Amino acid sequence: MGERVLMKGNEAIAESAIRAGVQSYFGYPITPQNELIAYMSVHLPAAGRTFIQAESEVAAINMVYGAAAAGMRSMTSSSGPGISLKQEGISFLVGAQLPAVIVNIMRGGPGLGNIAPSQADYFQSCKGGGHGDYHLVVYAPASVQEAADLTGKAFDVADRYRNPVLILGDAVIGQMMEPVMLSESTPNPPAKPWAVGGARNGRKPNMINSLSLEAGVVEEWNWIFKAKFEEMKKNELMFETIQCEDADLILVAYGTSSRICMQVMQLARTKGLKVGLIRPITLWPFPYQAISEAAAKTKEFLVVEMSLGQMIEDVKLAGLGDAALHFHGRPGGGIPRDRDIMEIIDHVLVNKRAGTISTRGTVIDWKIS
Repeated sequence: MGERVLMKGNEAIAESAIRAGVQSYFGYPITPQNELIAYMSVHLPAAGRTFIQAESEVAAINMVYGAAAAGMRSMTSSSGPGISLKQEGISFLVGAQLPAVIVNIMRGGPGLGNIAPSQADYFQSCKGGGHGDYHLVVYAPASVQEAADLTGKAFDVADRYRNPVLILGDAVIGQMMEPVMLSESTPNPPAKPWAVGGARNGRKPNMINSLSLEAGVVEEWNWIFKAKFEEMKKNELMFETIQCEDADLILVAYGTSSRICMQVMQLARTKGLKVGLIRPITLWPFPYQAISEAAAKTKEFLVVEMSLGQMIEDVKLAGLGDAALHFHGRPGGGIPRDRDIMEIIDHVLVNKRAGTISTRGTVIDWKIS
């Protein structure tokens, strides 16, 4: 049995990483993820492993590259501006087929913005961010417990595909405290015969690189990567559907927004309004099919995000047929309020039944003052 403790999300991610066998952490402070790096600075050396506060985010991600190339379970964390600086290194990790875990505890932007929670790094995380054709499995935890659980899973998935994995939280997930059950499982990382570290016992030296100037080689690498990404899509998709079977309106939200939507859904049900929720747990791969299938019988969708609207583009790509698509977003550190979402649901379901509004085939943005 594991132990149940009260922890901040940032600390739970760090402790879960240690229990998952992370051997090296490299980072640079930035709010609102500083508890993670502070926790690592104390507890990782105590476990006989490597902690380095790098001189910059660029240095940190390249240290991750070096440690991963040597076969270590390696990790870094940051927030929006810092993750932006790491994008080149993340692309290099993918190109060199190196496993690593990267944590982004999102803050308000663009620019330096503020330290309030945001979900505006969705495009950066799910649509590339760095250069070249690549994807990362992107986890979006909605609780401290889920953040801890997905951290442990992230290391295994990164090793399985030899590809970085991203945990995408926000300032609420990182800063709030909740009870969490921490796993006592013994990590069992796979053998890494591809790693550098000395050609012993006659082994041919390994070369890890993402550069080739020989014609056609990089193109062939990309086809290999594509096959790997297709395997990720098939095997690593995670989502949750709640009370969607009879729903007249389905909320689509992730992370902190999904916590708020869960409460709204329950409130709506007490008022006799049939509301469901689809919560992506992996943002990449995205649950296109689940949303498309739900749209065959539910004709109203409301996407809620802490942004001006980024995940909504993937909801559109799912193909909603003649279902109406509504959006409510709070950018720059704003948090959606349950009463605002409930007001939108009342407008859509109650007023529409009276024939006073029609939104079929359009996207309606709801900005509640």
